[in-house]
Amino acid sequence: MKRFDWSTLDAAGRIAALARPLRRSEARVTDTVRDILEDVAARGGQAVTDWSVKLDGAPPRRLALTPGVVAAARDQLRPADTRSIRIAAENVRIFHEATRPEDSNWVEITPGVRSRLVWRPLQSAGLYVPGGSAPLFSSLLMMAIPAAVAGVSRRVAVTPPSKSGATHPAMIFAAAEAGLDELWLVGGAQAIAALTFGAELEDGVIEPCDKLFGPGNAWVAEAKKQASGRPGGPAVDMPAGPSELMVIADRRADPVIAAADLLSQAEHDPDAQVVLVCDSERMIDEILAEVEAQLPSLPRADIARASLAEGRAVRVADLDTACAVANAYGPEHLALQTEDAEERVAKISAAGAVFVGTFAAETLGDYAAGPSHVLPTDGAARTMGGITTASFMTSMSVQSVTRAGAADLAPVAARLARLEGLEAHARAADLRAGT
Repeated sequence: MKRFDWSTLDAAGRIAALARPLRRSEARVTDTVRDILEDVAARGGQAVTDWSVKLDGAPPRRLALTPGVVAAARDQLRPADTRSIRIAAENVRIFHEATRPEDSNWVEITPGVRSRLVWRPLQSAGLYVPGGSAPLFSSLLMMAIPAAVAGVSRRVAVTPPSKSGATHPAMIFAAAEAGLDELWLVGGAQAIAALTFGAELEDGVIEPCDKLFGPGNAWVAEAKKQASGRPGGPAVDMPAGPSELMVIADRRADPVIAAADLLSQAEHDPDAQVVLVCDSERMIDEILAEVEAQLPSLPRADIARASLAEGRAVRVADLDTACAVANAYGPEHLALQTEDAEERVAKISAAGAVFVGTFAAETLGDYAAGPSHVLPTDGAARTMGGITTASFMTSMSVQSVTRAGAADLAPVAARLARLEGLEAHARAADLRAGT
């Protein structure tokens, strides 16, 4: 990990110290994704198939989640595995049902003029579930369940095929727990293109979706960005690229736990980034030593080591400065491993999820604490939050006006319309006022 002393850095140095890995925005990714989207827009399902065979070694495949398929998957899992998936699914469901937006009461703005806010589910949602080197069935739960709670009528889940061509039984079982009827085995930018334009494939049809959700690598994140920028393209949840974790530790932190948390994110992806911010040089030394001690025993040590090469260890003068650094970086995940962690939350304004204290492992949030782990990356936490039930809904204002209310308010609206030079607007108001 690269080390920095925040107090010695000028403005440019501080920006460089908190820079994301360059590959996330390199031209090769941007250009290739553009080619894939243009090809799928022109050739449809055949282009999706061609790119899937080229990049993943297999054509897209639809997996119907029949009772037999689900039972076979369950039989391949240990009872403790299925129980854990069910507990996680239920926890996610409980949290999102409790936080589902409700229609507001009527607000009488002025006598006879009432307004309210009402919520409606999206018609369709495309859910990208990372697969590749690790089948992230937890991400499926974190999207499909909030979408169901919101009332989305069509949920289309896509996930990359494994190298063996088989689907991990936990992915199948989790999809069933989330109430899905099918999974599409297709990944990468071509999957995002299929959800954007629709695709007629050998196993069936993927219809275009109104909004796209899900984390992914640099290619998937770029594909979502480009898809949403096309005329008539789908909305997207957020920039949700390679994972990020910032740990703020003080001199009394547990170096073993801090190191374990850093490694838990580093093992995701070579483009994942971990950042340690601490007010003690000695503690930084201890944590980094623990990282090196724990690293060799990890099955994904090579991936973690590549990620750590883009990691950062930042020494700060005090914990107030540490919080300022966190707000400047806007991490996807922020772990507060300080004595006053509860009080520190008030100082944080930009993070996808905050984990308070030694026992609030980010891993608990990844799997079973309830809130969705699909969170903004690349600094987007400065302006947006992670997936909630509201992410799968839209809000509408509803306005009701009586004759008397119009008579009172219309002259005001008409005068303002004429100030803007919009005479037709003013006349429409005048008609309601009887003038």
